[in-house]
Amino acid sequence: MNYHWNWQILWQQSPDGSGTYLQSIIDGLCWTLATASAAWLVALALGFLIGALCTVKNRWLARLANAYIEPFRNIPLLVQMFLFYFVLPELLPSAIGDWLKSNPYSSFMTAVVSLGCYTSARVAVQVAAGIRSLSRGQEMAALATGMTQWQAYRHVLLPQAVRIVILPLTGEFIGVMKNSAVALTIGLMELTARTRSMTELSFQTFEAFIVATLLYLAINFTVIFIMRRVNTRFAAPRR
Repeated sequence: MNYHWNWQILWQQSPDGSGTYLQSIIDGLCWTLATASAAWLVALALGFLIGALCTVKNRWLARLANAYIEPFRNIPLLVQMFLFYFVLPELLPSAIGDWLKSNPYSSFMTAVVSLGCYTSARVAVQVAAGIRSLSRGQEMAALATGMTQWQAYRHVLLPQAVRIVILPLTGEFIGVMKNSAVALTIGLMELTARTRSMTELSFQTFEAFIVATLLYLAINFTVIFIMRRVNTRFAAPRR
């Protein structure tokens, strides 16, 4: 059976009333970018905090940080997203749970929180490794000047660790972008979900997924280019 190519399908109206098929895919791209960007901010905030706590001398804080990391690293993202979307609202107070379930943006919020927490565990491991790669004299010298441990981390250790892990974090950012496609399983109409919807409505599978693939490649290559420039500007000098 020969496949019938029809690139004009992209400019035809979609039966679901979302405009043309191409417009529907662009809308999905916007949701992908919004989800990935918000999740990345969550991942960075939590990742740097948890990563720093993993390296403190207080054993209980370090154990608490590691206890946060291990579940998110060892449970598949799909399972985590289902737990956040279907189980968490049932465990919260009924008023909050009902609000989450009835909120039209519940899929988006769940995807951001779930993906952000999942990625934060990976970021935390890299940040902790970056801090541990520094000489112990760095922290000792900071404390000797009268800094508190918090000030030593803020002004001495973390700035240097960031410069070390900038390039590895590029892979995590790209991972967030790709992992956002899992959100289609909880009803978020991001890029992959819109692409699947187009194939189901028009049966033009190749055209839809070629466009989606090119968009993903364009996004990720842009991220790689920007992060390499940032790494060149701020990376720690080689010794």
